[in-house]
Amino acid sequence: MTPAHLGLLLGINLIFGFNLIASKFGMGQLPPLFFTGLRFAVVTAVLWPLLRLPRPQLSLILQVALAVGVVHFGLIYLGLALADDISTVAIALQMVVPFTTLLSILMLGERVGWRRTLGMALAFGGVMLIAFDPRVLGYLGALGLVLLGGLAMAFGTILMKRLSGVKPLELQAWIGLVGAPCLLGLSWVFEQGQLAAAQAAAPLVWVAVVFSALGASVVAHGGLYWLIQRYEVSLISPLMLLSTLFSVLFGVWLMGDVLTPAILLGGAATLAGVAVIAVRSGGRAGVTPSP
Repeated sequence: MTPAHLGLLLGINLIFGFNLIASKFGMGQLPPLFFTGLRFAVVTAVLWPLLRLPRPQLSLILQVALAVGVVHFGLIYLGLALADDISTVAIALQMVVPFTTLLSILMLGERVGWRRTLGMALAFGGVMLIAFDPRVLGYLGALGLVLLGGLAMAFGTILMKRLSGVKPLELQAWIGLVGAPCLLGLSWVFEQGQLAAAQAAAPLVWVAVVFSALGASVVAHGGLYWLIQRYEVSLISPLMLLSTLFSVLFGVWLMGDVLTPAILLGGAATLAGVAVIAVRSGGRAGVTPSP
């Protein structure tokens, strides 16, 4: 990988890592489903020119958009809003990789060797260790929502394997188009005070919405898929674990997260397991999606 492309990958990891901080800050003043719906509304507005109607695959695209744009992001942003620490959320999000591998076995009949089995065991064991930390027990429901959101992304990733001829940013546009009205509708049903919160929100909250939409969904995902077209996914996947490291560092520095021994040990085990799966799968598990 050239130094310029390595620098781009580092920048992508920084954007993904900081996006959890920006989103957590934004959801401090806006309800989480409302915040996420606004994010996808911005994505749709920016990527609208890329939308086209691929009739043979429209049903599959809509299934992917529902799994990823509505269920995945809806659950993880609810979990992020409820969690006391960003670090545990960032680590739990990496469970998308072992979840995807597990669903590949169950749904696609893929065979997994002992190394990837060990990787899955390490990842699941690490999350279990984090879950039993006394601090995390106080927001265990939030961690559960994030894990369910990761499972939804894994399911969406399996569906994506069946897509052909759909460009990455075009798929992002469809995810935004489906996600925005669904999430805003769910917000209208289950949340309160959205308009009052929007009127009272500080300017930095709207910066957070735009950063989440343009920085994470458009620039970072677009750059990531551009790199995937030029390098083996098995090379890029382990390097994307830097985004989790950056989220943890930003969480400690900017949000006052406390890293207990259980979180550190569990996080190390989870990330080690994910790295083993990513390397041994040769990219079949996909690049770890980041919010």
